[in-house]
Amino acid sequence: MWKRTAGGLTLTFHLAGINNQNFLMRDDQTGTFWQQISGRAIAGPLAGSQLEFFASDELSFGLWRTQPGTKTVLEPVAKYANDYETKDWDIRMEKVKTVLDFPNTGLRSRDLIFGVDAFGVSRAYPVKRIRAAKLIQDRLNGTPVLVVLGPDGKSVRVFQARDGSDYFALPQATAEMNAPLFMDSATGSAWNFEGCVISGALQGQCLKTVPGLNDYWFDWRNYHPQTTIFRH
Repeated sequence: MWKRTAGGLTLTFHLAGINNQNFLMRDDQTGTFWQQISGRAIAGPLAGSQLEFFASDELSFGLWRTQPGTKTVLEPVAKYANDYETKDWDIRMEKVKTVLDFPNTGLRSRDLIFGVDAFGVSRAYPVKRIRAAKLIQDRLNGTPVLVVLGPDGKSVRVFQARDGSDYFALPQATAEMNAPLFMDSATGSAWNFEGCVISGALQGQCLKTVPGLNDYWFDWRNYHPQTTIFRH
């Protein structure tokens, strides 16, 4: 997600086409074309400009509903009902041929990954691996991170971990946002999907969230050519 201001203007975007099967936007104010995945202007008067990143989350609706605070939902527009994708969109897309392919990488083009671009490096975490492990400990350019599967078994978040401590997944008893998901070996504190301690010596402390993106491997690899793949 990107803030829609650039060059001192508040921009209005529309779908302009697809570039390597990635959304291409065009703003009404200047006619500049922007790439969805990077937020970068690739052609037009503002070419080379970069939209500012806006922190967002991708959660299942059931898990999102358990979060505290006031919530609003963007409802479907009835007159466009026939234009919306069906619920099995992701299943059908697995069979759609890609215009790009990166053979000999160990991943198929349509494999789902959770991509992280932080601390000066990019890394792709295969979603199947995350779901199997529930918790992945890793280091990005020396910085410890945790890739955590949500209590719904679908949503993923990444946190900057506390150095000097190991973490391990806890049995998931409920699908509530505040359910304990993992514990640290240093203090025995239990952490939830907000990255916050809900019981133990560190109660009330929270880990810093690291931005990540659900994507297809071919798309992530195309726009992050130096990416590595988590293989442990």
